[in-house]
Amino acid sequence: MAAAALTREGGEDAFRRLFRFYRQRDASDLRGVVDFSAPGGQVFRSQLSIASVSDQDAYRAGLRPVNQWKAYGLSAYPGFIFIPNPFLPGCQRHWVKQCLKLYPEKPNVCNLDLHMAPEKTMDLWGQSKEQLRRKGSSKWEPRSLLEKLRWVTLGYHYNWSTKKYSANHHTPFPSDLAFLSEQVAAACGFQGFQAQAGILNYYHFDSSLGIHVDESELDHSRPLLSFSFGQSSIFLLGGLKREEAPTAMFMHSGDIMVMSGFSRLLYHAVPRVLPNPEGTALPSCLDQALSSDLPVGSVIEHSSDEDWQVCAKYLQSSRINMTIRQVLAEGQKFPEESGTNGRGQAPSEDSHHENSKAKRHKPNTV
Repeated sequence: MAAAALTREGGEDAFRRLFRFYRQRDASDLRGVVDFSAPGGQVFRSQLSIASVSDQDAYRAGLRPVNQWKAYGLSAYPGFIFIPNPFLPGCQRHWVKQCLKLYPEKPNVCNLDLHMAPEKTMDLWGQSKEQLRRKGSSKWEPRSLLEKLRWVTLGYHYNWSTKKYSANHHTPFPSDLAFLSEQVAAACGFQGFQAQAGILNYYHFDSSLGIHVDESELDHSRPLLSFSFGQSSIFLLGGLKREEAPTAMFMHSGDIMVMSGFSRLLYHAVPRVLPNPEGTALPSCLDQALSSDLPVGSVIEHSSDEDWQVCAKYLQSSRINMTIRQVLAEGQKFPEESGTNGRGQAPSEDSHHENSKAKRHKPNTV
């Protein structure tokens, strides 16, 4: 197998070689990609902290009871936990709508702020929903502003230029997403996790996420949580150095990944977005409607049919990923900064998130 041969080569930057292999649109050899829906080989069952999350709190977050989840680890990656879709029927729709309608709103920050006047990015949903709803299958149709969205930052806003967080660039973290993150972290053995920063990435079929390590948080003892919705992708998890060949795995809608301990500071990337393996426009888990009776205190809200039509049209060619982090340990503060207000942004909207055009113009930039 071509991918296996590349892995055996070792040597300089084995991660980049495999990234390029899976990035190819004609890379049809996916036999080496770990599929947690049919685990085997280096995959083993992980134990969850079932007693740490009550069934009621799981329901409030839109999750099945923890004793019904399946969780897996990978040999050679201690601290890595993969949870295939633990969401209750219909509940993924809430998070998709939040990522498209609510979370991009000001005062949160997005890539479009880099080159558009503030008043132009105030209501991306309102400016895009009719265009998205009417959108056909032609790739020549003009893209809506939502389709031009590449990233949104929440809480402590990541500074793409300095690769740091700052005390003076912070907005309130969404309470519903904080509650979801706290339940998932507790189920994985991390009681008291505080969701302080989020980076939402918006992918299309020509998008990728470059090779990187999430090390800007001041507290690395807390896990990194990753939630995926929409189309599928290939995720590469490497080692402490880029010379170490990564393991490729599928991520499908509703899947959750947790990187903690040894795996917290490993190189990783998303080389490719794939149509969902069921062969339908949307994964079947997104076709399920939300129950009419939500538990008391639920953070999940019903989506109107009109709103979901817009979300569904968007997801037919897209994937959304939410990564949630705790930046500071309990009682920890940011170091004093001089000469900056912490608001610097990336020189371009694709510094962390790539598309095919960027790759052609910058072949050595990942």
